[in-house]
Amino acid sequence: MDFILSTKSLENRVGSQTFDLFVIGGGINGCGIARDAAGRGYSVALAEMNDFASGTSSGATKLIHGGLRYLEHYEFRLVRESLMEREVLWAMAPHIIWPMRFVLPYHKGGIRPAWLIRLGLFLYDHLGGRKLLPPTSVLDMRRDAAGKPLKALFTKAFEYSDGWVDDARMVVLNARDAADKGALIMPRTKVVSARRENGLWVVETVDTLSGRSETHQARMLVNAAGPWVDHVIRAAFGQNEARHVRLVQGSHIVVRKKFDGPKAYFFQNPDNRIIFAIPYEDDFTLIGTTDRDYGGDPKDVRISAEETDYLCKAASEYFKEPVTADDIVWTYSAVRPLFDDGASKAQEATRDYVLKLEGKDGSEANAAPLLNVFGGKLTTYRRLSEHALEKIGEAIGMRGSPWTAKSHLPGGDFPAQGFEAEVARLQAAYPFLAPAHARRLTRRYGTKATILLGKAASTADLGRHFGSDLYEAEVRYLMQHEWAFTAEDVLWRRSKKGLYLSKDEAAALESFLQAERIAA
Repeated sequence: MDFILSTKSLENRVGSQTFDLFVIGGGINGCGIARDAAGRGYSVALAEMNDFASGTSSGATKLIHGGLRYLEHYEFRLVRESLMEREVLWAMAPHIIWPMRFVLPYHKGGIRPAWLIRLGLFLYDHLGGRKLLPPTSVLDMRRDAAGKPLKALFTKAFEYSDGWVDDARMVVLNARDAADKGALIMPRTKVVSARRENGLWVVETVDTLSGRSETHQARMLVNAAGPWVDHVIRAAFGQNEARHVRLVQGSHIVVRKKFDGPKAYFFQNPDNRIIFAIPYEDDFTLIGTTDRDYGGDPKDVRISAEETDYLCKAASEYFKEPVTADDIVWTYSAVRPLFDDGASKAQEATRDYVLKLEGKDGSEANAAPLLNVFGGKLTTYRRLSEHALEKIGEAIGMRGSPWTAKSHLPGGDFPAQGFEAEVARLQAAYPFLAPAHARRLTRRYGTKATILLGKAASTADLGRHFGSDLYEAEVRYLMQHEWAFTAEDVLWRRSKKGLYLSKDEAAALESFLQAERIAA
């Protein structure tokens, strides 16, 4: 992220509005804070230099979970808050979030004794006010279907509940809802400078597509830049030695389906690390994650050969059928900006979040406050946003009250356990849809699928076919409502159709989008 403390203004367009908040970063934390603030009546602007969720927020293991392994590091506050959030988020967005059962195989002489696992799962069941999610159970892997893909060594397993999320869609839906509530949302807009002037923040941005620059004013700046958070601090305050985050790389592989059924697996490795093997997009298995310190530029992060080998070998310790590099159909890697708590190992660094308010010393030059956001995870983003709003209220005055716990993200306005009924409604309204297509559209868009489909009465009414079950109607919806701009936005963040489309089909989609951009 190229962010400089400017000494002179750019020739640009100066916005007439003074915002209450200017948020830097379009990941889950930035979009969550923008949504919460806009819903309370604050005027909000948000700038993201790339696409939403183009960094850390789409590079996770895609779980809404308490964090069973965090109990070993005594992070009880984080685990309790995370456990409590599982059902809150599920109810908020039941189209993109759903329950999942996790199978933790056990054998004598394993990494952790059975009593320790039982204790951890007992705490897991009782710390977080679980109401709808089923409790832990014990499986006889010699009889249970969950044992079929695993080696005969694993005769016993513990099964517990957590949740799954379409992470990139959760981010863009927060941005969409923030915009619907009045926020100015600016993807592909780079913040090139920020300075305090006359009690306000003066923020200069450049549209990375058009090159147009603008100047914005705000009473408060929120630095939710993820891996670049320290970069912003160093630029805005001249704190050249600012080192608040520890960059930890996490990589995943997606392989051809290794097992049937909706359950996921939790595998313990001899090095005390864990990986998950998770059903993914119907036809695949997601395996990850790794944990290692990262010293490069976050935008350049890629899975290494060492990480690939590690994940294949770790999964092969459990599966009867080995996982090899030849099985891999896709990989992704991201940098997690964890708060640097001095832990010796990357996997031991805290996953909790820290909020720091700067610039409240009362002098005119430093009157405009800055909130820096460190760490965090998908599961706790809503609570992080609420806590951020408390800090914002302290700095520039309270508005509204907490509201997101009982809210719905766009498309999620149906009961938490009502997904199948929602699929049936869509199928009845559009009987020409194949069942799998109706299910996918409901999973991606929930009740908004009817807006996407409009008055379509046949497949032909959906327009150009780009491959798999991706049609022009969906692409146009994503362009108009969710800021999709490139084929990558559509195929890898708004959907995962990149797993199904050929290179030629993806290129044709890019050409279509480019033509639409020129026409616009």
